[in-house]
Amino acid sequence: MTEASSENVTGLLLAWSDGDQAALEKLIPLVYAELHRLAKRYMRRENPGHTLQTSALVNEAYIRLIEAHRVRWQNRSHFFAVSAQLMRRILVDFARARQSLKRGGSARQVSLDDGLVVSPERGADLLALDEALERLSALNARQSQVVELRYFGGLNEEEVAEVLKVSSRTVRHDWSLARAWLYRELSLEGGDDS
Repeated sequence: MTEASSENVTGLLLAWSDGDQAALEKLIPLVYAELHRLAKRYMRRENPGHTLQTSALVNEAYIRLIEAHRVRWQNRSHFFAVSAQLMRRILVDFARARQSLKRGGSARQVSLDDGLVVSPERGADLLALDEALERLSALNARQSQVVELRYFGGLNEEEVAEVLKVSSRTVRHDWSLARAWLYRELSLEGGDDS
């Protein structure tokens, strides 16, 4: 997205926050491709036979975004961070529904750099990561947000810093600590299930 269209997205988001429904009509064509890219990134981590399709994920996120009329959008990065969070919630809810009677018995390995890998049941990986992120959030909410924005939202260090209103150095530090904490938590969880 060019700088001019990024500024245009921010302007439309602010107008939409102020109640301008016409701004929403203009906004969607500008952000659809990026929302689709986010959804595609999520869906690559899912099982090949997953019944939820990329377009359905985008549409469900879009519906939830429209219902989020109380959000005071800050800028483009904030919008995509919230979109990523919504998509994560949708997939976690979907995975929970699929596995409501079944908890995985095998070790779960999660790489925060390469996506969820090595597990035959990727839904279990997503649930394990979601549960670990909830525990991390209770200990350090900002570190949990950094992981969510970087890993799930695909935002870079500067964009995360902008959304959280902290320095890039703080984001880098939080990212490093959160990855180490999550690795330990997920390793322990996998060991406990054996």
